[in-house]
Amino acid sequence: MALVVLAPSRLLWARLVALVFACVAFSLAAHGAGLSGGMYDWCMFCWVFSFAGTLLVVLVELLGLQTRMPVSWTNFPITFACYAALFCLCASIIFPLHFLKDTKVYGEARSYRIASTVFSCLATIAYAVEVSLTRARPGEVAGYMATVPGLLKVCETFVASIIFVFISEPISYAHYDALKWCMAVYCICFIVSAAIVVLCVGECTGFLPFPFARFLSVYALLAVAMYLTATIIWPVYQFDSRYSRTSPDYCRISSGSCAWNKLVAIAVLTAVNFLLYLADLTYSARLVFVSTS
Repeated sequence: MALVVLAPSRLLWARLVALVFACVAFSLAAHGAGLSGGMYDWCMFCWVFSFAGTLLVVLVELLGLQTRMPVSWTNFPITFACYAALFCLCASIIFPLHFLKDTKVYGEARSYRIASTVFSCLATIAYAVEVSLTRARPGEVAGYMATVPGLLKVCETFVASIIFVFISEPISYAHYDALKWCMAVYCICFIVSAAIVVLCVGECTGFLPFPFARFLSVYALLAVAMYLTATIIWPVYQFDSRYSRTSPDYCRISSGSCAWNKLVAIAVLTAVNFLLYLADLTYSARLVFVSTS
C-alpha cells in the first residue's frame, strides 16, 4: 500500500488553513444561522466554491496528478486562490451587511452569524497569503497567471461580475445610448479578460495567430481608454439632474435595496476597474519590453 507523505511547507499550511476556515464558515451558516434567500445562497456559494476548489488542489498535489490534469498547473492553483480570496472577501462584506446590521436577531442564531463572518474573514486572509506565496517574484520564471498582470485579470473579471449584478436589477443602462456604451464596455472587457484567463489556464496561448504578449499590451491600452470613457459617462448620466430622476431621497422611502446606492456602487466599481486596467497596462508593457530587450 502506497503511503503519501506530506512535505511541510508554508504554501501547504496556507491551503489547509483556508480549507478549514471556508468549511467552518459555510457549516456554521448552514447549521445555526437560520437564513435563506438570494444573498444567503450567494455567500454559501462563495464558501463552498472556495472549499471545493482548494480540496481539489490539495488532493491533486498529494496524489501527484498535476501532469494528468487538463489545465496548466502552473496557472490554475494561483488563479483559483485569487478568485477564492475575492469570493470570500465578497461574502465577508455581504453576509454581515445583510444578516447582522440592523437585524433584530439575538441569541444563538446571531452568534452563529458572527462566527461565520469571522471565519469568512479568516479564509480571505488565508487565500491572500496563498496568493502571496505563489505569485511570481522579480526574475522568476512562472506562469502568466502568477504575474501581476495575470492576477489583475482575475480582479478585473470579478469586479465586472459585480457590476453586472448591480446594473441588471433594476436595469439602469437602457435610458441613454451613452449608458448603453458603458454596458458595452463592461461586457467587451469582461469577455476578453475572461478569455485570456481561460487561455492561460488551459495552456492554449500558443495556438493564437499573433504574439500573446503584444496582444496583452494592446488590449490593456484599449481597455484603459474604454473604461476611462465609462468612468466619466456613467456618473454624468446617472447623477446629473439634467439626465437622471433618481435621487438619494428615494432610499428613505424605499424598501429593500436602494437603486441610488447601486448606481453609486457601479460608479465606484467602474473607477476601480479603470485603475486595475491602468496598472495592467503598466505591467504588461513592462513585460513586453523586458522580453524583447
